[in-house]
Amino acid sequence: MSGHGAFIVVLTVLNIAGALWLLWWTRRSPADASGKVETTGHVWDDDLTELNSPLPRWWLWLFILTVAFAGVYLVLYPGLGDWRGTLNWTSHAEHDAAARANARRIEQTLAPFAQRDVRDLEHDTKALAIGRNLFLNNCAACHGSDAGGAPGFPNLTDNDWLWGGSPERVVETISNGRTGVMPPWGEALGEQGVDNVVAYLFSLQGKQLSAGNAAAGKATFEQICSACHGPEGRGNPDMGTPNLTDHIWLHGGSVATVRETIDKGTMGTMPPHLARLGETRVHLLAAYVLSLGDSQSHDRVAGTTDGHGNTR
Repeated sequence: MSGHGAFIVVLTVLNIAGALWLLWWTRRSPADASGKVETTGHVWDDDLTELNSPLPRWWLWLFILTVAFAGVYLVLYPGLGDWRGTLNWTSHAEHDAAARANARRIEQTLAPFAQRDVRDLEHDTKALAIGRNLFLNNCAACHGSDAGGAPGFPNLTDNDWLWGGSPERVVETISNGRTGVMPPWGEALGEQGVDNVVAYLFSLQGKQLSAGNAAAGKATFEQICSACHGPEGRGNPDMGTPNLTDHIWLHGGSVATVRETIDKGTMGTMPPHLARLGETRVHLLAAYVLSLGDSQSHDRVAGTTDGHGNTR
């Protein structure tokens, strides 16, 4: 037995022994044979005497039952150092049993949705309720409880998808995760070169900036940026590159933020969830996310394209 275990045994036994001694010490009857009641010798106001009365019998019996319960408990369960008890109970076994029971309940809950298509689940209220709970427990920390996103974390309630918004692509994204990298171009382009590209990007949205030369920025874009974002800047879902001609910006759409993105670059990671959640829960999550879209979600499910040629 370890020193720590021995200390616990000694402390426990001393506590029980102390309780037994207290029972013995308070065992006497309320009065002696002559009927005289003992006092403590304390008198107040000339005639108010403090009696040395024994504890009530019901209290003593309750104390006896408590000590007896402690003895039985220490025989059956761990409590005396390394002694595991005759029932061989452990908190680890209790936890494992509860975890197995919970896993069975979850399996029974998910069973009705296991073989169903994401398109079908998207219109099932029970499936969407489970999907919402899964989203709040696994995705809300980054995308927000309303799935509205934040700078660097996509808004999942609109109709703009970096990696494509078909059910198959959304399932793939949740299952395997995504990594998006925008390399820094500040050193290669210089301050004026970055200003030129920023001016060109805003010109794609019909805005003219005072700083930078949009025509020079277009030449730089076609030479360097079009490999990822496409010659017209409409993005590429196969690479996760955003459409730069709309008004949706992942990291913020102010001139200063867009300039910083080009200058310093960005990197974002969507962790994979398939191994942890399993296929059925991934499908329920995908159905819930797809259900958050607007009326264009029906076009997205059908695999149509928007005005820029991007699959929704």
